[in-house]
Amino acid sequence: MIDTAQGTEAHRTRRRIYLDKQSPAAYQALVKTADAVRATASEAGLDRILVELVNLRVSQLNGCASCLDVHTRAALRAGETARRLGVLAAWRDTELFTARERAALALAEATTHPADALAQDRAYTEARQVLDDDELSAVIWVAITINAFNRVSILSKHPVRETPAR
Repeated sequence: MIDTAQGTEAHRTRRRIYLDKQSPAAYQALVKTADAVRATASEAGLDRILVELVNLRVSQLNGCASCLDVHTRAALRAGETARRLGVLAAWRDTELFTARERAALALAEATTHPADALAQDRAYTEARQVLDDDELSAVIWVAITINAFNRVSILSKHPVRETPAR
């Protein structure tokens, strides 16, 4: 016979909680931050495609399947091409991205891996050549925010579910 208390404890240690459901006030604060960052990016003149490229690249680096799914669909809705999305992980090895996009992607990577001070300094210096102060700040905020959402989704093990065909 199985000890019920022991079985319950084993289930509790294996089961993941959805952080967004377990702590909805904290999650809603993060959503409000994302809304403010989206407005900041728009006011700075960053187009939706550039914002989604940053969201996707950071999510690639972090391995967040849920955010990759959400932001791939958002990028396609914004007009991004499947071709560019397909090579985004190797953006440095293609000419498909503009100087501005390349600067934003490098800055997003440096924000995601801040311990690499040399790469961070290089990315920041390159970004200063093509992004003004408002754009630079907005790109960093987009990267910070998607990093936070990545952690929520990864630690919650949010699934990527099949969506019905339209």
